[in-house]
Amino acid sequence: MSKLLLFCLFFTCISCTNYGQLTYMAELPNNLEENSGMVSMKDSTIWMIEDNGNKDDIYKVDFKGELLKSFDVKNAKNNDWEDLTKDKNGNVYIADIGNNKNNRKNLVIYKLPNPEKEPGDKIDAEEIKFYYPEQEEFPPKKSKRFYDAEAIFHHGEKLFIVTKNRSNPFSGDTFIYTVPDSKGEYTAKLVGTVAICDDWETCQITSIDISPNGKKIVALSYGKLFVFTDFTWDDFSIGKMKTIDLGIRTQLESICFINDTTLLLSDEVSHNRGGNLYSFTLTD
Repeated sequence: MSKLLLFCLFFTCISCTNYGQLTYMAELPNNLEENSGMVSMKDSTIWMIEDNGNKDDIYKVDFKGELLKSFDVKNAKNNDWEDLTKDKNGNVYIADIGNNKNNRKNLVIYKLPNPEKEPGDKIDAEEIKFYYPEQEEFPPKKSKRFYDAEAIFHHGEKLFIVTKNRSNPFSGDTFIYTVPDSKGEYTAKLVGTVAICDDWETCQITSIDISPNGKKIVALSYGKLFVFTDFTWDDFSIGKMKTIDLGIRTQLESICFINDTTLLLSDEVSHNRGGNLYSFTLTD
């Protein structure tokens, strides 16, 4: 087969791929096939992590999918890293809060200094330990398995943790907790509950972020966005919520704002699909 024909077949295949409402940007590096969180720090680059079973590392990637840099995170262990967020001072927070079986007693969020300013190949981490006071059994019975979480964002001097409902039968309820953003051991405070929707496959929250101007919060699931506006603190569910079906059903795990209207999203490799970086523009 000629090189020209192979070239044409490749781009025909790319053009026929269905990404729904998402705009394809790049394929992510092979060592980020199980990416689970990302945060935008500078123009045209992001920092990413992987989840359970992968390295205790944070990776810098550009919008072309090129791996630019990585840090070994000192004093931290990847039990199940599930999301990234940042504060206005450039500190980055790694959410080691994955809890599929609802049996963990070692939930922690790692606070890192701004990785853009760190020399060398290692970066220090402080521990923000916490527990959910409403959880009394480890694990609880299946109908009460509300304590997995894959989504955090920062606002004010607090970290907001949004749970991933694993109840059976599925209730659709998502809990909103807060903890302080400084080193210590805390009792997470339940500040709100929101019924996202009742479809198990597309109503589990996998990531969340807040716009730079603080006016929008967008939660991600396996194929949908939930956009919160006109809210009050700390229960941001009190306000308006708009659901956007992205028209794609890959394992979407990460979301972050790069400005007040543009989002970046990524998915894990699953069933020979995913492992990509996408963009999406909010229209209102």
